[in-house]
Amino acid sequence: MRNTDAFTWSMESDPRLRSTVVTVILLDRSPDWDLIRERFDIVSRELPMFRQRVVETLPPAPPRWEWAPDFDLDFHMRRVSAPQPGNLDGVLEMARLAAMDDFDRARPMWEATLIDGLDDGGAAVLCKFHHALTDGVGGVQIAMTLFDLTEEPRTIDAVPDEPLVTTAQPLDGYRDAVRYDAGLVGRAVTETVRGVPKLVFNTIRRPLQTATAAGELAASIYRTVRPVSSPGSALMTERTLVRRLGVHQVPLAALREAAHRSGGSLNDAFVAGVAGGLRRYHEKHGAPIGDLHLTMPINMRTADDSMGGNRIGLMRFDIPAGVADPAQRISEIRERTGKVRTEKSLPYTQLIAGALNLMPRWYIGSVLRHVDFLCSDVPGVPVQVFLGGAKVLMQYAFGPTIGSAVNVTLLTYVDTCALGIDVDTGAIPDFDQFVDCLVAGFDEILALAGDAQHP
Repeated sequence: MRNTDAFTWSMESDPRLRSTVVTVILLDRSPDWDLIRERFDIVSRELPMFRQRVVETLPPAPPRWEWAPDFDLDFHMRRVSAPQPGNLDGVLEMARLAAMDDFDRARPMWEATLIDGLDDGGAAVLCKFHHALTDGVGGVQIAMTLFDLTEEPRTIDAVPDEPLVTTAQPLDGYRDAVRYDAGLVGRAVTETVRGVPKLVFNTIRRPLQTATAAGELAASIYRTVRPVSSPGSALMTERTLVRRLGVHQVPLAALREAAHRSGGSLNDAFVAGVAGGLRRYHEKHGAPIGDLHLTMPINMRTADDSMGGNRIGLMRFDIPAGVADPAQRISEIRERTGKVRTEKSLPYTQLIAGALNLMPRWYIGSVLRHVDFLCSDVPGVPVQVFLGGAKVLMQYAFGPTIGSAVNVTLLTYVDTCALGIDVDTGAIPDFDQFVDCLVAGFDEILALAGDAQHP
């Protein structure tokens, strides 16, 4: 298991920090269930983790993946009739319960549920998976294995063979721990052999520049792991196990145009919209607001990385939520996110996560529970797609709060930014009022786009 995945796994000793991701796919009609089942079977054959479970290994080695005995595809895939109310609210209630429910950790950590018979004749697919299986971009890659570009499903010429499952042996954990420890030593020796001569050479020729670079790296690592002793918000301070989910849609072109006119990116405008909603929410309650602590995933996936998997780094920094002018807020967020994306610590994400994995869980939990909000921007599918012969109307993703008051995930689909809102009701008990504030926060961002809102 990669150190970053092990970090999301081990911090769940505090159930408030669970890394469960839930997605909802809305369809115009009931799809071909057998076809969907076949596509998920293909995914499970191509990606070993969909047939594996996590088992502990002797420290300091992270947990490892091993084949789950008695894998049963039908355990992970269910088909149910729509609950009451038979609309999106009923689907979101099912998604909420799924987000709060833990996995059976003796089995692979994913589920897919087809919800048939919505009031409008449509259907929905509810997917649930642990973040250790994949990140947002990896999830979109997996989705394209499930989706078709036309209503007529494509033919799969060659279904992959079932993976060769090996039986875990009693000493496997010891062997993995020894390999991991030996690997640490080997990498340390290799890096020393490679790096020391260069370091000595640079120190002799450019002592001041070398010392400065080392200091900058140390400062960057500290910013990445620095403790946060209290939330930035004086209002959203409690953390519980109870969640509420909501959705909102924003026109992609208008949000991008608002960002452009303010000198920022789509992600900057997105974060500014969430920050604006938080500012309005605090004002509704008469609470002061300045900078808030944000956790934002940074995509570190390369073209060489395989489908699925988790290739993100979590960066924590402060956002000027108290800035009332939306254009100025976008501009300031642009400046701060730009610094985060060039942090010198990013190439060392796995090493940093490995060090954090050795720290007491209570310390990690205390740091994460002081983050105010989390934003995740996931580039989704840019064209109309179909699932089991049914048209995909919209997709929403609900990322875990992992200790924050709220996680807002933006997943693009065709020309729409679909926002999945995951709220800890201990921090934000008046959910409907918060969503109203969030919608208003995005409306003031979209107003910057002018006529681009109405193509």
